[in-house]
Amino acid sequence: MRPIDIEALVSVGRPALSSDGAFAVFATSRPDLAADRGVGQLWRVDLPGGAPRRLTRGVADRSPRLSPDDRTVAFLRADERGRAQVFVAPATGGEPVQVTDQPGGVTDLAWSPDGIRIAFSARVPEQGRYGTVEGRDAAAEPPRRITGIRWHANGLGYLDRPSHLFVVDAPSTDAEPFYAPAPALDAPEKRVVAAEPTRLTDGDTSWSGVVWTTDGNELLSVPDVIETDRRDLRDRVIAIAVDGGAQREVLGTATDLSISEVAVAPDGTLFLLANDVGPGGMDFVAPGVALYVLDAEGPRRLTDAGTVDLGEVGSHVSFDGADILVQDRTRGRVRLLRVTRGGEVTEVLGGDLEVNGHAVRHGRVVASVASPESFGELVLVEGREVRALTDFGASVRERGVVVPVEHEITGRDGYPVHGWVATPAGEGPFPVILQIHGGPYASYGVHVFDETQVLVDAGYAVVYSNPRGSAGYGREHGRSIRQRMGTLDFFDVMDFFDGVVAADPRLDGDRVGVMGGSYGGYMTAWVIAHDHRFAGAIVERGFLDPTAFPGSSDIGSFFGQEYVGTDPALVASQSPMAVVDQVRTPTLVLHSELDFRCPLEQATRYYAALKQQGTEAEMLIFPGEDHELTRGGRPQHRVQRFDAVLEWWRRHLPTA
Repeated sequence: MRPIDIEALVSVGRPALSSDGAFAVFATSRPDLAADRGVGQLWRVDLPGGAPRRLTRGVADRSPRLSPDDRTVAFLRADERGRAQVFVAPATGGEPVQVTDQPGGVTDLAWSPDGIRIAFSARVPEQGRYGTVEGRDAAAEPPRRITGIRWHANGLGYLDRPSHLFVVDAPSTDAEPFYAPAPALDAPEKRVVAAEPTRLTDGDTSWSGVVWTTDGNELLSVPDVIETDRRDLRDRVIAIAVDGGAQREVLGTATDLSISEVAVAPDGTLFLLANDVGPGGMDFVAPGVALYVLDAEGPRRLTDAGTVDLGEVGSHVSFDGADILVQDRTRGRVRLLRVTRGGEVTEVLGGDLEVNGHAVRHGRVVASVASPESFGELVLVEGREVRALTDFGASVRERGVVVPVEHEITGRDGYPVHGWVATPAGEGPFPVILQIHGGPYASYGVHVFDETQVLVDAGYAVVYSNPRGSAGYGREHGRSIRQRMGTLDFFDVMDFFDGVVAADPRLDGDRVGVMGGSYGGYMTAWVIAHDHRFAGAIVERGFLDPTAFPGSSDIGSFFGQEYVGTDPALVASQSPMAVVDQVRTPTLVLHSELDFRCPLEQATRYYAALKQQGTEAEMLIFPGEDHELTRGGRPQHRVQRFDAVLEWWRRHLPTA
């Protein structure tokens, strides 16, 4: 797989399934180099075995939601200014109708139970900012007054665009079109839509989630109060009346829960995906996201937070009769589980795949999955039978995919370390690159990973593992590095690397490099300060200076304090900046200009220290990109990054 082959990486979003299980609607997305953006449309597939067909032809259509009568699909589409708006179209295909014209863009949507209205959340910018005044750019805006401990977020920027809740009448897709009146001479330009929405919330509080109660009288959502003096990860659930906007508290912070999803079963029972952050509201390390049901006595946990991990990005809840379906992250896989209200757990879909989304009706399950040979597919699950509904991975396979080999070694303290080795075809010996994932509470998985495939195509063997601190191996595994980063995780990374290299004569242990991003950037910088065998290193978007992190990162108000502590000596004992003077390895520092998760100064301070002490170093900064460059950045930037990575390795770790 070459860098330009990222265009073949088609991802499949969370599907929507008709009420009778007769058809599914889903969105795809892929990088497009010519457009220099992610592109995708909605698709429909009739079940059980129809051929998928495009339903829409937008540039980047996503988030399909079927109406209760299955006749209409609502979805998000970017308008001419790139702002996501709600559109509706016939579920059989046809011209979409624009429903909203929100200046800050729509973030989520949901149909009312009767199918008459659509609720949505949208960011509401202050007048005078973010293009709300024609001809005024960001440099001409007035200053921002900040009084709270948070002010920005990676991928968003400043937090002065709270997300608010709205309801709007759903337009008919088969009625005569509405016609915009001729503009008045003194009226600002505005797209006329089918109906004007009613705004339900206001103020500085931002709202997450749009969930209707079964009677259609209220919306359930989680408020986030931005302007506070202390970070508190505990959440509340609030019900907002759709007629009048009156609010009542459904669940308060006394439960010590941080909530990632709210879901209402057909019988009206409330379920949560949530994790306990303790009475201080800050204990987020290896969070142990579990399924809760809200009983009369309060929330009751249904899954074991220590062994079942429902916190995978994209994880959500669906209902099959009285049962609940959820996604569990485990050993590099994501499986689909069925949970009864009594807490009994069984597997619905597993194996060598990662479930990224699902829907269920009458026992028929459709799921979007990734596998070792495909970035995204839709599958149908009926009983024990699993049937592929798409074959988007064909274009990936045509370009050549190496399926990594799974290994588990025993580390120096007897602890098992799990990971993979991907090797080019042939006898070798091949130079070896050690890859380290971000997080730290994240994991490498079994899906096609372009980072690995591009390196293998260039002639490198790639070794990667999920050391202690990673997700998917139980909560104790994830919490073991709390306030001792660079210890057990460092041992596991190096022990796995040494173990698999020693066991395979195709891997040349005398020609090795190391690279990683985010926490992987942290660990790469830590490795090269303590082990000087590597011919080169790439430190990308790294957590490199814990001392500077609290005042600059969007998660600085809690991340460092929980992971490395607050005692200066303890922090220094886990800081790559504190040991940068020990680095002798040639190092390429990669970073993005608008990375607010690991801000640019993390890279520039580290790079400056390397240069000042005479260590060979280069830095590459990508304009306009944030922490998600390698996953969601401009496709041309992603290819340019790959080109820089390969050029660096050709220089410092040439292949035969």
